[in-house]
Amino acid sequence: MSSAEELRGFALALPEAEERETWGRPTFRVRDKIFAIVSDDGASASVKATRDEQTALLAEDPEIFSFPVYVGRHGWVGVDLTRIDPDHLRELLTDAWRLTAPRRLVKTHDAGC
Repeated sequence: MSSAEELRGFALALPEAEERETWGRPTFRVRDKIFAIVSDDGASASVKATRDEQTALLAEDPEIFSFPVYVGRHGWVGVDLTRIDPDHLRELLTDAWRLTAPRRLVKTHDAGC
């Protein structure tokens, strides 16, 4: 099981990621573009994904993944932080960061891995 604190740690470990409060909630960004948003209560988050990834995750485990209000139509996925495995959360955040970060930054990151 994960938590908002684990999400914060995973997100901020990514290159040039930063946390900023927006709409009264923690948001995680790379070069001023959001890739994750934590809910008011810290029990869930919305994470950027492709529509195909969203469809697959919703089918995989509807107990963990949901269609978030407002951003779901853009491919984002809702994540129950109390149920998701930490390794899966780290993978989702890394994928979200990759979708958001400039290509050159992703390439530099991948070269260092």
